[in-house]
Amino acid sequence: MTNKIAVFGSAFNPPSLGHQSVLERLSHFDLVLLLPSYSHAWGKVMLEYESRCKLIHAFIADLKQPNLSLCRLEEDIAKNDQVVTTYDVLESLQAKYPDSELTFVVGPDNFLNFSKFYRANDILAKWPVLACPETVPIRSTTIRDNIVKNGSISHLTTPGVVKIITEEQFYAQNSG
Repeated sequence: MTNKIAVFGSAFNPPSLGHQSVLERLSHFDLVLLLPSYSHAWGKVMLEYESRCKLIHAFIADLKQPNLSLCRLEEDIAKNDQVVTTYDVLESLQAKYPDSELTFVVGPDNFLNFSKFYRANDILAKWPVLACPETVPIRSTTIRDNIVKNGSISHLTTPGVVKIITEEQFYAQNSG
C-alpha cells in the first residue's frame, strides 16, 4: 500500500491557529510533514530557524494529531544560505520516500503566487498540489504584531507555542 504524504511548507513564523485549521483537514494523510522555510524564497525576515523548529515541536505536541511530523529537510539540502526551492524539496522527499505519494499543500497566498515558484510547471507535472485555505483567519503576522504591542497571543496559537514565545521573548522589539 502506498503511503500518502502531505508536505506543508510555511515560514511557521510562528505557528498559528490558521496553520492548525489547515492541518486538521489533512488527517486523511498517513503523514503530514511540517516543513519550515530555511531561508525564504522571497526574502521574508524570519525568526532563527532553530527557534521556529522549537515552536513547531511544541505546536505538534499541542495539536495531538498523530500524523504530524517536523521535517528539517530544507536545512539538510541548503547550500551556503541559498534559497531552497520547492522543486528541490519535493525531489529530495521523493527520493527519501520512493514508494509514497507526495502532495504539496499550499495556503491561499502561495496558491495565488504559484506560477512564481521555481519550476512550477514541473511541480504540477510530478506531484499533486492541494490548495488548502485556512478556515481560521489567524496569521503569524497578527501574532507578531500583538507581541510588539504587548497584546495577548493566547487566542492566536497553541499553549505550548505561547509559553515558548513568552519565555524566550521571541519577536519582542528589544530581543535582538
